[in-house]
Amino acid sequence: MPTKNKIGVIDLFCGIGGLSHGMYKEGLDIIAGFDIDDTCKYAYEKNNKSTFYNQDIKTVTKEQISSLFKGYDIKVLAGCAPCQPFSSYAFKVKDKDKNKYDLLYEFGRIVEEVLPDIVTMENVAQILSFKQKPVLSDFVNLLERNQYHVDFKIVYCPDYGIPQTRKRIVLLASRLGEINLIPSTHKKKNYKTVRQTIGKLPPIEAGEICPTDPLHRARSLSELNLKRIRATPIKGSWRDWDKDLILNCHKKDSGKSFGSVYGRMDWDEPAPTMTTLCTGLGNGRFGHPEQNRAISLREAAMFQTFPKGYKFFSPKESISITKASRYIGNAVPPKLGKVTARSILNHLKKIYEQ
Repeated sequence: MPTKNKIGVIDLFCGIGGLSHGMYKEGLDIIAGFDIDDTCKYAYEKNNKSTFYNQDIKTVTKEQISSLFKGYDIKVLAGCAPCQPFSSYAFKVKDKDKNKYDLLYEFGRIVEEVLPDIVTMENVAQILSFKQKPVLSDFVNLLERNQYHVDFKIVYCPDYGIPQTRKRIVLLASRLGEINLIPSTHKKKNYKTVRQTIGKLPPIEAGEICPTDPLHRARSLSELNLKRIRATPIKGSWRDWDKDLILNCHKKDSGKSFGSVYGRMDWDEPAPTMTTLCTGLGNGRFGHPEQNRAISLREAAMFQTFPKGYKFFSPKESISITKASRYIGNAVPPKLGKVTARSILNHLKKIYEQ
């Protein structure tokens, strides 16, 4: 089997590097990451000892990727195309991000031009039932047409020790032989909980920054929203409030289905899926189980399995809650990146032991 330093990974749509970091921690060489958000450059390069290219995938060429892969025995191309067009919200707002439907096709174009040994792709589970374009089946057909063995499944993140109820499609494909995701590592009885993940962090108030951890900071709340969170019991939501605290939109029939909004997390269950708005109280069940605030940036990062030493901002840059929430919510959990890397390494071990 080739030595680990001969396995090179290029990460398209890399963001701040969640997927790359998990693979990096498993010993894979992260050659480069591509993303249109130039503000991700510092975090990506600092944490993954890699090179960040601020570039639209539509402008990425065969020659560029092939050149970066030179000298590697095993070439791995990773791509987590932005999932907004396939999300639940996009099913209701059909025109939102419709130009992003083509990003997975652009990923497929690069795969077909470069023919890397291994391909991995992650996206929201709704892509399976997406009606406007058969994006996933088109991508799988492209891979199979180019002699890839393909495996994909819906991953429920708690099954791999990730403390949030995120569900994602994870696809692996190899031109070397059959490839599969490693078996799950956790069962419901030992899912990692909110308490196990953030229970030992110092308490803070809404609007406060922990003096020993600048990322452990929570958004300020208006006096009305402070009344609302104080009126919310553990595991509760706006349904538990007095009528004078309930928003008008939730009094309408159309708003009654959003039962988790303004909700508190349950200490003894995994957290809900982290989103780009996960540090806002009114955007889901993002209230701290006991403290009267939404979760902090540090807590969101921990639910996403970013290690405490992960550098999100340059020392010269001030921490932005809005920007950091977007970085964290958009990321692939690094632990899922580790699962992907272990699956690839297991696959290569089987191939080269034959």
